[in-house]
Amino acid sequence: MPGATLSRWTMSYFAVACLMLLVGQGLMVAGYGYPAVAIGAPETLALVHVIAIGWLSLLMAGALLQFVPVLVAVPLVGGRFAAPALALLVGGLGTLVAGFVALSGHLGLPLVFLPIGGGMLLLGFGFLAAVLAATLLAAPLPLPARFVALGVVSLGGTALLGAAFTLALSGLGEAALFAGLLAEGVGLHAALGLGGWLSITAVGVSYRLLAMFLLVPEAERRTSCAAWWAMAIAVALIAACIACALFALADTFLLFAMALALSLVAVLLYGGDVLHIYRSRKRRQAELNIRATFPAVIAFAISILLVNIPAIRAGDNIAALVYLFVFGWLTGLGLAQLYKIVAFLTWLEAYGPILGRVPVPRVQDLVDEGVARILFRIYYGTAAAATLALFCGTQNVFRGAVCLQLFATLALMREFMRTRRLSIVPANLRAPDGMVRPHLFLPLPLSRR
Repeated sequence: MPGATLSRWTMSYFAVACLMLLVGQGLMVAGYGYPAVAIGAPETLALVHVIAIGWLSLLMAGALLQFVPVLVAVPLVGGRFAAPALALLVGGLGTLVAGFVALSGHLGLPLVFLPIGGGMLLLGFGFLAAVLAATLLAAPLPLPARFVALGVVSLGGTALLGAAFTLALSGLGEAALFAGLLAEGVGLHAALGLGGWLSITAVGVSYRLLAMFLLVPEAERRTSCAAWWAMAIAVALIAACIACALFALADTFLLFAMALALSLVAVLLYGGDVLHIYRSRKRRQAELNIRATFPAVIAFAISILLVNIPAIRAGDNIAALVYLFVFGWLTGLGLAQLYKIVAFLTWLEAYGPILGRVPVPRVQDLVDEGVARILFRIYYGTAAAATLALFCGTQNVFRGAVCLQLFATLALMREFMRTRRLSIVPANLRAPDGMVRPHLFLPLPLSRR
């Protein structure tokens, strides 16, 4: 991506997202939310949204603001809305969490925080979706961009459905209208958010990133196109399930089962494509971010396979499968790619303006793979242990595993900060004349870029 325009607010999105991941893991270690309370308890809902919105959605949003222009080879349209969108999303998340605290009966907070938070999030995601959609529509869409477009559509549906839930839970919405949605819609909301918005978008971005970092010529394989169609039909089926639940039209079991089956087909096709890209690489030695992606893809396949088996996803087992999906697949992939993206964008920001005029370090010189390799092993090992603990119902083991996972995550965050500070770069290459020293997470003034 040499010569690409840097998104001014991407690092700010990443910084807030990383902070929210640490908050979410800290809450789990402290025993807040499931499994200390029920899956549907307000405390669990607060924890889930800290992770799903605060960590995963902000991470994805920051990445898309940088990479959607790369996918379609046009400048970002409406990039000035990135900052207000971030402010609305952070403020909306805080207000929504306060609403869940109110729902739990603690602190005496008013339930009106729920719809206020839902409205702020809807507006923030609306800004984000509008920026991404306008950029995507400015040029013909290659296959990775079509995955992202499908993910953005899913984001719109997820945000609208979430706003409807806040109205219903606060008592401000018409009870009869939302009765069916409250009874069946929570799982559909999660499926559209985690499976549609986050996973489909992650698949599209990873197709581009894996090819770019492994030096593989991009080509639209039939299996990739088939994976897109399977995911698109699955999203349509979830949308049909939501309509059926809202208007009490029919039982959603068969439609939902078909969506899960198509998701499994899509994941298997995607896994085969990832293996093909790796085998076709021109870069002989794959870097750590690529190697750390494979456990995430395996967790993706295992979680989707198991959720297709009714006996396994029954009861509280669904919590273990969701944990594996969120922390094995989405968070594992996010941390693995963030490790490379932070280094790559920092290198562009610091050394791009002087490239070709003076000796500069390589991107690899901004990271310490030896340390990070150990940390990723700890992270994935603890994610597996925590998943097994949830299946076995052992709360103390789960909290212990998440505590170790929190340690690995904190250590990885430290590596990201060292990269941003250029601490690992050899001293003789660190600060040549004309180098732009990047801020840790706030954008540089326009006059310095």
